Amino acid sequence: MNTALTLTYAITVLLLIATPGPVVALVVNTASHAGNRQAAATALGSNAGSLVLIGVAAWLIVGSVTLDPRLLTALSLLGCLYIARMAWVLLLEHASVALARGTGRGGWRRGFMVGVCNPKDIVFFVAFFPQFLHITSSLQASLAVLSLMWVIIDLWVLGIWILFAGLLARRAGSRWISRCSGVALLLIAVAGLVYNLHQLA
Repeated sequence: MNTALTLTYAITVLLLIATPGPVVALVVNTASHAGNRQAAATALGSNAGSLVLIGVAAWLIVGSVTLDPRLLTALSLLGCLYIARMAWVLLLEHASVALARGTGRGGWRRGFMVGVCNPKDIVFFVAFFPQFLHITSSLQASLAVLSLMWVIIDLWVLGIWILFAGLLARRAGSRWISRCSGVALLLIAVAGLVYNLHQLA
């Protein structure tokens, strides 16, 4: 196993996941309003969405499929629009009411949608993920190791965010966290839309 490349991948994934983005904003908001159990379901859903993206990346690599950059940009735009819609809902509705309508399964579905639509993850898995496939001499083994590392790091980092959100909610109030999460999601969506529209121009 290529230790240096494996370590580089682990650090890259850690920074990618730990950096506040749509998944972190959603998990923090869910934890502050619906508790750790619902937030954990949301985190598992986002993780499943990431695994779908890993599967797509693996299919592209194994099949030697060349992805049109415009298609990648279009997928990122759709992801940004979904995130913008979620931000709009958080800002206009009282989040605790919106979240109370669902169950743990609802949290999972919402997490899955954000995970699979996350523009940051789409770009990472399609553009950068292939650079790490030489950590072992076997493509299948490399994909398995990289996927397992992603799952472990993702759930570990999101677990820390969930605990942090619970502490923050008791001190600052869940409504304030909902507002901040909505604004963060909206800014991420707008930045993604501007960037991807510029790429299409």
